[in-house]
Amino acid sequence: MDPWPLRHLVLRTPRLELRPDDDAGLLEMVEVALSGVHPPEQMPFSEPWTEMSPAELGRGSVRNRWRKRAEHSPENWDIGFLVRHRGRVIGTQGLMAADFGVLREVTCGSWFGMAHQGQGFGTEAWAAVLLLAFDHLGAELGHALAFADNTASRAVSRKLGYQDTGTRRVVRRGEPAVQVEQRVTPAGFARPDWTLEVDGLDACREMLGA
Repeated sequence: MDPWPLRHLVLRTPRLELRPDDDAGLLEMVEVALSGVHPPEQMPFSEPWTEMSPAELGRGSVRNRWRKRAEHSPENWDIGFLVRHRGRVIGTQGLMAADFGVLREVTCGSWFGMAHQGQGFGTEAWAAVLLLAFDHLGAELGHALAFADNTASRAVSRKLGYQDTGTRRVVRRGEPAVQVEQRVTPAGFARPDWTLEVDGLDACREMLGA
């Protein structure tokens, strides 16, 4: 029995390939992050990890993903899909769940290198994990959070069918900021006009509480 069947899980869209992170891919991911994720005057993350020194950013990013793997359980999981275009990592697309076997809810989050933004890759990758969640894992609700001033992220979520459900105040860079809470159902999901190809899922179902 394979002790970590997630290493064989792969999602394929017309342009992208998504696989749960592995160590070699994490090194590529760090290179993408160091090349820039957002303009310096913006901060799309609650934790400003992109402002760390290069060494801290690299070690912190790798340790974070190792910790998520180590804490993985069928009830609570956080899969960091590495998104590849033409064989190279261009960003990450997260799919997370808590008490999934009971609640059947997932949360999505992502980032892409600035060189790969504005080309529809984020929408394509986000749609891929929603298709996985709704059609293959039996999820009944998808959640997302975005800062009110993160217009790019909110535009993508609206394109996919998310609806704003409320706001909350959080601290960002030592200042109060507003996050918008969003949700989407299988019925409200604006499905893409392409079919997702999924390989290696059957061996992962138990690990995902599905």
